[in-house]
Amino acid sequence: MKAKKPDNVVFNTENQTYDAALKPYATNVGAPVITPNDTVAWKNKSIHKVNQKMKTRYLEIKEEYDKMMKEYEYNHLIFTAKFNFEPIVGEAYHLYERDNGDTFLSMIAPNQCSFSSLGSFYLSADLVWQKKE
Repeated sequence: MKAKKPDNVVFNTENQTYDAALKPYATNVGAPVITPNDTVAWKNKSIHKVNQKMKTRYLEIKEEYDKMMKEYEYNHLIFTAKFNFEPIVGEAYHLYERDNGDTFLSMIAPNQCSFSSLGSFYLSADLVWQKKE
């Protein structure tokens, strides 16, 4: 068994050579001490920023999803309602509910009748019903 070299001697046991000059760091006893940087504070700050960004993006996507689902529900409600005319793009129509729960679409405004109004809508150019505010 070969004797182990002292710790201050840089010897590569695989190549059986002294390779101190080839190392990317200082190897002699008089070299400055290598101290690793404390990255904990940077990591914590970065984690907080990334979490905040992800939370904000999630809330934006959730808000867009909720908006889309509300639009889907309005369109489903209108397309299942009864009406005897072909709606014109860009025109306003009014959705009503009968006493028996049936819904119907009408051109008559809520202030001109006594039906139970569910809202006013217009048909957009891409044939999607948009609720009027």
